[in-house]
Amino acid sequence: MEHGERWRMPAWGSHPEGPRIRATTIVAVKRDGRVAVAGDGQVTVGDVVMKHRAAKVRRLFREEVVVGFAGAVADAFTLFDKFEQHLDKHQGNLLRAAVELSKEWRTDKYLRHLDAMLIVANADQMLVLSGDGEIIEPDDDVTAIGSGGPYAHAAAKALLQNTGLPAEDIARRALEIAATLCVYTNDHITVQSVETAAS
Repeated sequence: MEHGERWRMPAWGSHPEGPRIRATTIVAVKRDGRVAVAGDGQVTVGDVVMKHRAAKVRRLFREEVVVGFAGAVADAFTLFDKFEQHLDKHQGNLLRAAVELSKEWRTDKYLRHLDAMLIVANADQMLVLSGDGEIIEPDDDVTAIGSGGPYAHAAAKALLQNTGLPAEDIARRALEIAATLCVYTNDHITVQSVETAAS
């Protein structure tokens, strides 16, 4: 890289040193006092499937917060760790931890090159965090990220509007539908959920 040349994020699935290790689809659904976050299990390197049963959804802070990632795996684990530090520092305050992570992610010389997205959720809130400093709270009770995200989002929205299924079942079924359409998403699904104080 020449002096003064600006580093650019590589395109999805590419990297200056070779293919990136990618994990793909996460969906979050809120219904009847429960928030469920689901992730598929597929990890790819370029066009090759390397793992079928990866755990992309984790519980943090006394099991009260659920986090899921899509994007470059090593980058996502770094962000997991950073988010957990902020969550502990701010006593489980989801929004405050998200704001602090986004600030650090956007401004830190190393972190700003990380290539991943997170969905973070507690019993009351779902947020999408991205590397350009965005914190997005969905307008409705569904959000999704990753290459299969649009499919999972559409499926979950339709299931919310047309069935009485609980949040966990909607999240799982939405990912199963996404897996039939997106080659980077499989049907080995992990679902974690949290319950609101009112339920």
